Amino acid sequence: MTMPFDALASVPDEALLVAFANGDRGAARVLTERLAPRVFGFAMRLLANRAEAEDVVQEAMLRLWKVAPDWRQGEARITTWLYRVVSNLCTDRLRGRRGVGLDAIDEPEDPAPSALAAMAEAQRREALEAALAQLPDRQRQAVVLRHVEGLSNPEIATIIGVSVEAVESLTARGKRALAGLLASRREELGYEDDD
Repeated sequence: MTMPFDALASVPDEALLVAFANGDRGAARVLTERLAPRVFGFAMRLLANRAEAEDVVQEAMLRLWKVAPDWRQGEARITTWLYRVVSNLCTDRLRGRRGVGLDAIDEPEDPAPSALAAMAEAQRREALEAALAQLPDRQRQAVVLRHVEGLSNPEIATIIGVSVEAVESLTARGKRALAGLLASRREELGYEDDD
């Protein structure tokens, strides 16, 4: 049975997936509109390449639709499962890049805002993205999932397949490494000494 589109907006993710498995295409649309932007941001931060991030999200959503008929409610949250799939797909792509020179990797898209404040924020964001790119894969994943995506340590542990203690260690080491990488640029990026 297909529900009216506007009624689907307040339906939980798991119920939408079950509705899709039962033939409700509107449920798939709502779930895609709800989840795709979140995991796209995560993929973009890991890959720093819009086209690759879009491909990863498309592949992850296709995998979600394939598992819909067999989804067992209560075993895992859909968002946790989806972040894990995206994380694995990004890791595969990053491994494929090994040995490729930095000049061969496309720069992230820059919308080039005209306002001075927007330009300063873009410079800070670029510095953070560049620093994130220098972290080991697991540290980068843990830091992005925790401090950018706002996930809990247990969710992150499930997504990247490590213990909660390992997540805590990865995020702490990642934050220290980022601080070290960005320390010499504090003044250039507009941060005061007391921040």
